Amino acid sequence: QVQLVESGGGSVQPGGSLRLSCVVSANIFSIYAMGWYRQAPGQQRELVAAITNGDNTNYADSVKGRFTISRDNAKNTVDLQMNSLKPEDTAVYYCNVDLQRIGVGVKFRYWGQGTQVTVSS
Repeated sequence: QVQLVESGGGSVQPGGSLRLSCVVSANIFSIYAMGWYRQAPGQQRELVAAITNGDNTNYADSVKGRFTISRDNAKNTVDLQMNSLKPEDTAVYYCNVDLQRIGVGVKFRYWGQGTQVTVSS
């Protein structure tokens, strides 16, 4: 059983900040990449930010300089600090993780249930 539990979504005015957190619960052998995606109404799900187990990061151009992804390997968490939020950041944000469970020889990608972020005045 693998669970990804997200928290930290909500409503904020333009220019405001939010911090999303995702906790991974599983019989974990190893966690590889972790990331955040988002999906706005009528749009495809898109990558927001990702971080490897070597702490290399990748950001969508639209969030560079405003969002920061980080991970805590001891706590199996991945966070997304979002600053200078814009109305176009409004979406459901999904945490994802590539992990290998104990006793399983390959890694799989798992997704959280999503958390709503609304940026509006």
